Amino acid sequence: YPAVASLPRSKKQRIMVTGGAGFVGSHLVDRLMEQGHEVVVVDNLFTGAKRNIEHWLGHPNFELRIHDVTEPIVMEVDRIYHLACPASPPHYQYNPVKTIKTSVQGTLNMLGLAKRVR
Repeated sequence: YPAVASLPRSKKQRIMVTGGAGFVGSHLVDRLMEQGHEVVVVDNLFTGAKRNIEHWLGHPNFELRIHDVTEPIVMEVDRIYHLACPASPPHYQYNPVKTIKTSVQGTLNMLGLAKRVR
């Protein structure tokens, strides 16, 4: 695994990154992991790729949940970065309804989770 900082328990956060297997999300995951946080990637791999995060698979501070954010999810987290969205033209033109559902329903689901765990 890449090197990670050792944070004291009082500073370590459990952080969810939706779309964490995508280009932008995987770079955020790298940074958060390197800082020493616990990271949960929530991604359905519709446009993201497991290879973007495979170097963290099996790390004790990392978890991958294959899940579509258009469906509710319940878990305890300290922070949510909601980056799930098919962002490239070929993907959102292939399935524009899924893009809208991911953007709208996915955001509502993440806001609902944030409200429950705040």
